[in-house]
Amino acid sequence: MIEYIRGELTEITPAMAVVEAAGVGYALNISLNTYSAIQGKKDVKLYVQEALQTGGRDDSYTLYGFSTRQERELYRLLITVSGVGANTARMILSSMTTAELCNVISVGDEKMLKTVKGIGLRTAQRIIVDLRDKIISSGIAQELPSGGSSAASIVNSAVKDEAVGALTMLGFSPAPSAKVVDEILKSQPDMPVEQVVKQALKMIK
Repeated sequence: MIEYIRGELTEITPAMAVVEAAGVGYALNISLNTYSAIQGKKDVKLYVQEALQTGGRDDSYTLYGFSTRQERELYRLLITVSGVGANTARMILSSMTTAELCNVISVGDEKMLKTVKGIGLRTAQRIIVDLRDKIISSGIAQELPSGGSSAASIVNSAVKDEAVGALTMLGFSPAPSAKVVDEILKSQPDMPVEQVVKQALKMIK
């Protein structure tokens, strides 16, 4: 079992990071929280969650990377909830910070959870019922660091391409994703890519 990977960050998008360690490049699926935390760094340490999916022609082996143990623990809790798969859990962690998510679940704010694409009322209620006591008793919220500032803005065309690419990797079609990203950048041209993706997740239908 892989606990963490430490090495050189050779590639990064809002949805994936490639970390080279001992000559091996590991591709890890990441959330926007982790993207914000490691963007611009040369050497990184990502805590790992391994996922083996069976069925179909081939089994697939996927690594998920997190900048903190707390985010990984939240991810692990989320995927224990019926109806919340790996990609949905990552989308939840991309839509709000770990501190915000802990607060939302602790106070039972189902409306906020429903703003995440793919989360309906029943799933939101199930997340709250299943995880509220676990989050409060585990002390995750108390261990969370305060949120960091966003990375500097980059060229708009590059922001658009990166945001659309991230949304596509999260399972959305490129055409509607590009339309929503265009709308966001027209009103807020200096918005960093991770914020564009977060906003788009609330707007795509």
